[in-house]
Amino acid sequence: MIRHSLPEQNWTKSSYSGSQQSDCIETQCTADGLIAVGDSKKRGLGALVLPPAAWGDFVRAVKHGNFRDI
Repeated sequence: MIRHSLPEQNWTKSSYSGSQQSDCIETQCTADGLIAVGDSKKRGLGALVLPPAAWGDFVRAVKHGNFRDI
């Protein structure tokens, strides 16, 4: 699901983005307990919203290198 108009002050920048990079993924918890994931340069497109368990599964898969061939 895509959600728009999330509070600007609630975004947290990815620690992998570094302070000098403008391309980054940001996340925030929504008022209804979901995780919003968005592109800092294209906030107008909205953010993908996921249940915490699905976001956790995705993060674990990335850490285990499951997407290296993509």
